[in-house]
Amino acid sequence: MKILLDECVPVRLKQHLVGFNVSTATELDWSGLKNGKLIQMAIDSGFDVLITVDKNLQFQKI
Repeated sequence: MKILLDECVPVRLKQHLVGFNVSTATELDWSGLKNGKLIQMAIDSGFDVLITVDKNLQFQKI
């Protein structure tokens, strides 16, 4: 399973997700992307899960 951690999520969470392919938005140079663009990039890159603490994500348009 491919997991993307949004830049607002503490990076140390990555070490607890053992057995998963985890990347951060910062590692991918996706910092600062608007949520709609981030979601589209995650989909296009084959991510299965996006972990974020953004409460407005449900209202984003792709």
